[in-house]
Amino acid sequence: MNFHENDTAHKTGILARRRTRLLAAVFGLGVAGAVAGNFVVIPSLTPAYAQSQSQSAAPAQPFGFADVVQKVRPAVVSIKVKTEATTDASDDGDDNNGAPSNPFEFFFNGPGGGGMQHGRPQKQFGMALGSGFFISDDGYVVTNNHVVDHAQEVDVVTDGGKTYTAKVIGVDPKTDLALLKIADKDAKFPFVQLELQNEPRVGDWVLAVGNPYGLGGTVTAGIVSARGRDLNNSTYNDFLQIDAPVNRGNSGGPTFDLSGKVIGVNTAIYSPSGGSIGIGFAIPADTVQRVVQQLKTDGQVTRGYIGVQIQPVTQDIADSIGLKKASGALVADVTKNSPAAKAGLQSGDAITAVNGKGVADSRELARAIADIKPGDTADLTVWRDGKEQNVKVETSKLPGDKQLAEANTSQDDDSGKSALAGLGVELAPAASVAGAGKSGVVVTDVDPNSAAADALHPGDVILDVAGKPVSNVRDVREALSSARADSKRTVLLRVKNGDGTHFVALPVGKA
Repeated sequence: MNFHENDTAHKTGILARRRTRLLAAVFGLGVAGAVAGNFVVIPSLTPAYAQSQSQSAAPAQPFGFADVVQKVRPAVVSIKVKTEATTDASDDGDDNNGAPSNPFEFFFNGPGGGGMQHGRPQKQFGMALGSGFFISDDGYVVTNNHVVDHAQEVDVVTDGGKTYTAKVIGVDPKTDLALLKIADKDAKFPFVQLELQNEPRVGDWVLAVGNPYGLGGTVTAGIVSARGRDLNNSTYNDFLQIDAPVNRGNSGGPTFDLSGKVIGVNTAIYSPSGGSIGIGFAIPADTVQRVVQQLKTDGQVTRGYIGVQIQPVTQDIADSIGLKKASGALVADVTKNSPAAKAGLQSGDAITAVNGKGVADSRELARAIADIKPGDTADLTVWRDGKEQNVKVETSKLPGDKQLAEANTSQDDDSGKSALAGLGVELAPAASVAGAGKSGVVVTDVDPNSAAADALHPGDVILDVAGKPVSNVRDVREALSSARADSKRTVLLRVKNGDGTHFVALPVGKA
């Protein structure tokens, strides 16, 4: 081989090595993806067989929500509400002074309006904006109660921009729902249906549609991130958590599944700052259905009532009363002359089922009783004295909040200072302490380092210990001694304080 041949071979080798490195780089790009700035491009890993595929084949379209949006958007409306309110001259028109006092905000776009004169309360008119949706072609619209609260005039603006006057048929503040009806009897409207067959699952895609800030119809996408959320101890609601960007003005707007059915009504957001951080809450469709039916028929919602104060059954309480599982609701007190009192329910009863359906906790019991029509009978499964029995209670209509408060405070108060060794609690007969009532014993002091510190506080009145009424320290000692003799680790105390009557489980301790 001459020099020319060697040079040619050398050059050929260099080109071959360069070609090999280039192919390796290209191969690496195809597998790992290309990163450019903040974007990562991941090519398809499906081989492209050029010879076997038509060159004119259209590329696959990415997943999107356009078909669903096109289907449902005509049924979503804007709600314009003219409100009247009397405000103090020092009020700046922002209840939260620019920041939410409660991170669970009922998001409502109310810019306000009208002038104020300083020095006296003034009657003001403001215009507020919300969202809603048609549930029938004859003009029934669902929205939030807080959207139309104190409304003087309500207008509904369709997706096409046409405005109609609407009448408030009924509202339900307890679930924050309202039903409107457009006055035009001849008009027909596009509407959507509630999803009542398939419950949404955590992880399902959802679309939130509404009118944030009065900008017009907008759509955001997210997922159901949780179910059964309890906001502000809301007894009659069981919120869906929707991780989609929703804002003030989305109130009353629908949340859709990918079939175009409504799974919930947007009502609140979690907002430490006042704006959306992507966590919203919706009233579930089954709740909306029950409430809307009553509002449409009666203009109001009536709920069943039996007249008990209840609390969850903790594991300590379950152990104390002999229940195998910590579930159900414990009756802390029974309102006098209530349906529960007439049926023979007692303090200390654990209600574990209603009409054969188990209840997990006190909230589930409250909702189950509320769903029973007043006058109908509730068949309660009750755990009492270590065995299960049935109690039938004829429900009555749930009183108003003021009546309930009066009923709870009108209960008969007839419910030497000494220390209980080992428990760190000092007691005195209630009759000897001003304002404590005539029955029970008053907690006068609690050692903050004792086992009782989490359960009892000074001023608490102990009415029963292990189901037995107590009126002095001796009664308490005897009840604790009896519990120790029965080898119980905890004993159940019925306690009354400023929050009402409830049970606490207290470690038995040593005599």
